[in-house]
Formats: sequence, structure tokens, C-alpha cells
Amino acid sequence: MKLGLIGKAIMNSSSPDLHVRLGKLTGIPATYDLFDANEQPIASLEQQVRKVIAEGYRGVNVTYPWKEDAVKLATRPSRGASMVGSANTLVFEDGEIIAENTDFTGFMSGFRATLGEREPGRVLQLGTGGVGKAVAFGLASLGASEVILMDLDESKSRQLAAELAAHGFKASTITPEQVAETVPSCDGLVNCTPVGHEKSPGCPLPSELVAAHHWIFDAVYVPAVTEFVAAAKAAGAAVVSGVSLFVFQGVDAFKLFCEDEAKRAAAEAQAATLFAHYRRELLKENDA
Repeated sequence: MKLGLIGKAIMNSSSPDLHVRLGKLTGIPATYDLFDANEQPIASLEQQVRKVIAEGYRGVNVTYPWKEDAVKLATRPSRGASMVGSANTLVFEDGEIIAENTDFTGFMSGFRATLGEREPGRVLQLGTGGVGKAVAFGLASLGASEVILMDLDESKSRQLAAELAAHGFKASTITPEQVAETVPSCDGLVNCTPVGHEKSPGCPLPSELVAAHHWIFDAVYVPAVTEFVAAAKAAGAAVVSGVSLFVFQGVDAFKLFCEDEAKRAAAEAQAATLFAHYRRELLKENDA
């Protein structure tokens, strides 16, 4: 099964390892190539997609800066991809291009795998960029009673709140100055900013605000234990790791690439194994 990733600055991506590893675990041999616009000219997403289709690829993942173009290119966009307005997975089947946003589906899968049937409740989300948008729609689709958005660019948070409302979800925005007063009445706290990454260390909100009644999700997973995750664990709050989003978005993409239900079930069955592997590897890096 020939797969790949189209984007910019992707040469350090872990996606090849994830998909090849998943192929070995499921007995579905897979190759996974990187098409990096920084390494080779890519005139447009459409041109690159036509090229890989002609070369016999089953599908590709798509990342910055072409996720919005990906959903427009699809002949069969999923409900999630249409809602979010972007796609990170394209499958080529019977002359059609199927699109899905597996950040959207993967967040929901990771939430359920970690917290079971717990209701998201009232959720404060920091950051409304690409992944943030997918996570916000995931929260709403999981049944969050309200998604409260905060972004340093207030026009972005207002735009996303309007888009959520247009789909019948309850959403609102706050300013950075209102975070401290908002957190105590929230059930969930979500970080979709880069704060906490090894290149942008820190905690996205004052750590003392995190309490035992909260559940938290941190989209950052390098390092595996961010300052936000550490604060949540210290407070006794439930933690949904960013590693789960990485793994489940990959598993969901691989399932779409599979051609039958038995292979999809085999891929899904390996999600826990993959999660344990990547968490272990990332914690090793954390300790190094």
C-alpha cells in the first residue's frame, strides 16, 4: 500500500514510522513517502495529488499549508472535514477523492479511549489554529455543553465561535484577561497553542488554576509530559495526552487507507499498542 505526506517542513515527521509500523502490526505492508515543498517544488496540491494518483498511491496525508485546499479538492468530503473546513487525509478510490479530517476524529477517539463516557461539560480551549479548530468541533460533537475559546488573535476565536454556532453548537469567546476567572467554572481545559512544546516551554495558563475536578487535553506531545500535563497530574485532574491525538489520527487515517472492514478492524485493534509505544519513546526523550 503506497502512502505519503504532502506539506512543508515535514522531513522530521513521525508519520512514516507510524504508518509503516501499523502496516507491520496488521500484516498490511505499507510504504510512506514524504513530499516536502521545501525539498522539491510543489506548484499546487492538486498537481501533486494528480501525480501520486498516477503513480499508484492509495492515499496521502496532507499538512500545512494545504489542509484547506485538500477538502476543496475532494469529490467526497466527510461531514467532519466539511464542518472543520479542512482535511488531512485523502483516499483515492474508484476515480474519487475521499477527504477526512482525522485530527477531528482522532481527538474524539483519544478522548473516549482515555475518559470513557465522561461528558466533556463546559470547556475552555486555548488556541484556535488548524488543530484547534478540529479539536473544537470534536469537543462540540462529543457533547460539550459549551466551548469557550481564547486566542491571542481575538478575530480568530470569534470566527471559530461563529462557525460552531452555525452548526448548532454553543460557543463563546473570552479575552486573555478573563482566563483566571473562567477556569474554575469549567470542566475541561484544552491547550491547542504551541506553549509547552520543547521549543516554546511554559504552561498555557497559570498552573495553580488547574484543579482535581478538571480534565485536561494538551495537543503538545513533545515532550510527552508538558508543564500543563504535570500541573494537571499534581492537581489530580484527568489527562488526555497529545500522544493520543497523534496515534489516533494516524490510526484513523490508516483505517481509511485500508480497503476492507477486516483490515480496518485489525488497524483499530493496534491503537493501544501504538499509544504505549510512542508514549514510551517520548518519555525516553523526555528523560534524556
